[in-house]
Amino acid sequence: MFTSTMMSGTILSISSMSWFTAWIGLEINMLSIIPLMKNFNNKLSAESAIKYFMIQTMASMILLFSVLLYSNSLMFNFKMMDLITLLLSLTLLMKMGAAPMHFWLPEVISGSTWYITFIILTWQKINPMILMSYLPTMKFLMISIILLSSLIGGLMGLNQTCLKKILAYSSINHIGWMLAALIQSTLTWMIYFLIYSLINLILMSNFYINNTNTMFQLSKLLSKNKINKFIFSMNFLSLGGLPPFLGFFPKWLTIFNLSINNMHYLSFMLIIFTLLSLFMYIRIIFTNITLLNNESMKLIIMNKSYNLLSLCTNLSMSFMLIILSMPLL
Repeated sequence: MFTSTMMSGTILSISSMSWFTAWIGLEINMLSIIPLMKNFNNKLSAESAIKYFMIQTMASMILLFSVLLYSNSLMFNFKMMDLITLLLSLTLLMKMGAAPMHFWLPEVISGSTWYITFIILTWQKINPMILMSYLPTMKFLMISIILLSSLIGGLMGLNQTCLKKILAYSSINHIGWMLAALIQSTLTWMIYFLIYSLINLILMSNFYINNTNTMFQLSKLLSKNKINKFIFSMNFLSLGGLPPFLGFFPKWLTIFNLSINNMHYLSFMLIIFTLLSLFMYIRIIFTNITLLNNESMKLIIMNKSYNLLSLCTNLSMSFMLIILSMPLL
């Protein structure tokens, strides 16, 4: 029930013809996810729900204030319009968890279930991202947010041992890339978002099934199974955007579009900052590969479907990337 209402709020928001209707959709979406966050088996879930509610409520109040000012925009000059656009942009950036308004995201994610983690890191980004595309582009603000999100997402994830926090900071890094794609092409953003959501779905499904929440638990899981180790390695490298895995494809499209629009410096900085995030994933993989424990080549039955889905998705897209890139050589 609450999941369908949450999706209805998103659809209402992105299909609305006015900012006030979009605000109503955001509120329906927010009020629907709060009951889903409550988990009686996890005492931290209530704390996460309260934090999420307070942050989203604060952002919604600022958004409503900005919308009311925007409705009376004929009374203001151009400088006041720029201020209103800035308020709307910062509010939407806070809702999606972009840097420097990102501090709530890892704390909320760390106390949530894997289902809620997936919803917040993927579905809850649709509303603010689409609404951002409706606003006039403030180039300096967007470039600053893109670079800051990419940098903080890579740096802050290096010293984490909680897998949910690692994925939260990874999400902040990917927000930078998604915003870079959004200011160039909505289609590129859609492709990036769908592939990012697919990779997260595969990873989080495996974490949920195996009840894995920390690096220690992940190392213990992977030390028993070589195929699981291979599958997780592919997914982490894909999430980091290493070619020729699936996650490289949307990054390649984004860099291509940025280069066409002569934003080479932004492409270069995004690649440099993403190396920090990639190092985080490689460190996880290297730590587990070097473990010399008793391993088995057998697939765990309960994980078979997810492992095969991950393997087929990454391999098929890897070959597709090679075919697509051949005319460019």
